[in-house]
Amino acid sequence: MSSKRIITVSHAKTESFVYMPPPQAYGATRILVKPNLGYPYPPPATVSMTVLGAVLRGLRRASPLARIVIIEGVADAQSAERIFKQLGVLDLLDDNMRLADAESLIMTEYANLSPKPVRFKTMTAPAYIGEYDCCISIGAFKRTILKEKPLISASLKNLYGVFPREVYRGRSPNYRGQLHRPSVPEVLQDVYFSVGRYFHGAVVDLTHKLVSPDESPIKGEHIPIGQVVWGDDLLAVDEMACQLAGEPTPDYIQTIRALQREMETQP
Repeated sequence: MSSKRIITVSHAKTESFVYMPPPQAYGATRILVKPNLGYPYPPPATVSMTVLGAVLRGLRRASPLARIVIIEGVADAQSAERIFKQLGVLDLLDDNMRLADAESLIMTEYANLSPKPVRFKTMTAPAYIGEYDCCISIGAFKRTILKEKPLISASLKNLYGVFPREVYRGRSPNYRGQLHRPSVPEVLQDVYFSVGRYFHGAVVDLTHKLVSPDESPIKGEHIPIGQVVWGDDLLAVDEMACQLAGEPTPDYIQTIRALQREMETQP
């Protein structure tokens, strides 16, 4: 019987946040960072430069010589390059950090290891995710309304931005409509068991939570929480973020954990 991995999750006030990366970052030669920067709007629609900068500094301390690539696939008519510049990301980079439009990278197919795939047996995403020594997801915290039900978006939902719109677009060329069918909570199961399993760490910028009156992930009430949550497990980080934000744990987290237990008991 294999021993269970010990999961580490921490939180701190935003102004005192010092990022401690997961073990995979120490001595890594290549690190991938996927922040929520998909829109030309300031926090909490996107991750703040304060939190992103703290994460990058923590990764640089862990691996002074690593090549750090920051990727995002936007959900807007503007280009990724223009949005990166508008949000101020370029000011955070050192000589061995690079920005990349996720949709411009070489893609590969990732097998969905879920014992009960919802829709996708494989998912298309950048090859970097499977090739890099350490991958980190940095999510903003949002509560939207989708199909008359609340949807929590944090570090796991943030991974929607790695999927190319060319493959997953719906009616609008700016969005990944195919990832909303049959529902986002269900597709998140496929996301977790395909690309999510490659992410060694997660951070949630909970300086503010965005509470939208509808499906918009960019407009709504900005409620101050003043916290940052980080750790080495996407689900655990998102769960603690929900607790700090006064939100119930999403059903999709419990479902994914049940599927994990099912996998552990398989011969």
